[in-house]
Amino acid sequence: MLSERSDEYLETLLSDVLEVYGYDFTGYSRASLKRRIVRLYELDRFVSFAEYRYRIKTDATYFKRFLEQVTINVTEMFRDPAFYSTLRTEILPRLGTYPFIRIWVAGCSTGEEAYSVAIFLKELKLLHKSLIYATDINNTVLENASQAMIPMSKLQLYTENYLSAGGTENFSDYYSANYSLGKLKDELRSKIIFSSHNLVTDNSFNEFQLILCRNVIIYFDRPLQNKVFELFDNSLEKFGYLALGTKESLDFSPVAKNFERLKGEKIWRKIN
Repeated sequence: MLSERSDEYLETLLSDVLEVYGYDFTGYSRASLKRRIVRLYELDRFVSFAEYRYRIKTDATYFKRFLEQVTINVTEMFRDPAFYSTLRTEILPRLGTYPFIRIWVAGCSTGEEAYSVAIFLKELKLLHKSLIYATDINNTVLENASQAMIPMSKLQLYTENYLSAGGTENFSDYYSANYSLGKLKDELRSKIIFSSHNLVTDNSFNEFQLILCRNVIIYFDRPLQNKVFELFDNSLEKFGYLALGTKESLDFSPVAKNFERLKGEKIWRKIN
């Protein structure tokens, strides 16, 4: 697998995954994708690429493990507090003028971002008229997200992030402790719909006032980025907002003409 033919093996494997399971990774950044695929190959001690390929193609349970390992699932509550501060003070209050608020968290991983948004909606007294659609390609992380559990070991970090982002309540009021896990309040969970969605192959499924897709686009090549930006453009109401990660930008996309960027954070407003 680590021979000079590894790039050829990688393309063969991606073709198999698309043909057998319908997951299209062909537009993903090759360097990071190859690194994760090779890591799994070595971790599970395969003796040949042929064995690795056969296992992925024929064993749906193992493919589930493959998917977990090659997709990025790094997240935390109120990640990048400065962004959440802007969301709380500038974006969400504007959405409060709508009779009903629809938000899409694309590439939600284990759901921390969706729950963070729900907490600020509650503090702004907007949660009752809001619905958050949280989607990911990986069904396993969606299952975890839907359980509304957070590790107690991360609660100090999450509390610090929450306070830095401008949270005004006691963060401990939003969960109940249960041994090594904290269970987030049912009120937050009831306003989030977790569902599978593939940004590469699936279409728009609603019209939103806010889309968050942070630290996902960075793993796509430019043509795929443009395809996803077009999807977001088609999924946003006029004057809706698109929020991206700190290293991501809409500026060079063909749909950039339909947006204006807000000062500060990576947030764009749809104007056309």
